[in-house]
Amino acid sequence: MAIKFQYNKTALQELNRQLKIRQRALPTLKNKESALRVEVKKAKDAATAREEDLERRMADYERMVRLWKEFDPGLVAVEEVQLKNRKIAGIKVPVLENIVFQAKSYSLFNRPHWYADGIAILKELAQIAIEKQFYLRMMELLDRARKKTTQKVNLYEKVQIPGYEEAILKIKRFLEDEENLSKAAQKIVKKRQAAASAEKTD
Repeated sequence: MAIKFQYNKTALQELNRQLKIRQRALPTLKNKESALRVEVKKAKDAATAREEDLERRMADYERMVRLWKEFDPGLVAVEEVQLKNRKIAGIKVPVLENIVFQAKSYSLFNRPHWYADGIAILKELAQIAIEKQFYLRMMELLDRARKKTTQKVNLYEKVQIPGYEEAILKIKRFLEDEENLSKAAQKIVKKRQAAASAEKTD
């Protein structure tokens, strides 16, 4: 990225100001990137753990597959998923607070006695599945933020900071050259004036 500037002291001050802003922000951005990377891994691990837990529970209930044919899955429904927002490394993400289930009433006399256990099992499996989805969503949001932060770190570190430093150096050299030329011109003028005054006295 070519930084536009003029060869004067005002531009030099502005470039120095912009450079300092980026140099101060860079460590904070790097810390944020590291924190986000850790949080993405935590969310991914939590989602994987829920997935494994769900598979394990499903395998445990595999032996009851014939009984499940008798079960009415409409007896249990998710009524509400309660959320709250939480900031993780400056990024707002939804966090699962509670899941409210709605269980329909059924006849205790006309249904098998294990229906109560079936409802509890369905709630448990639904809870795990919903938690997994939340961790995946959290991972997705945090990873997107991490990528943006990484891009900003790279922009500052590899493009803008070197660009500002180079522009500052060019302006300083230009101003030094200009000052040296001005001094040299003053010396020449003084020598000529000295020579001219010397000729007048002779």
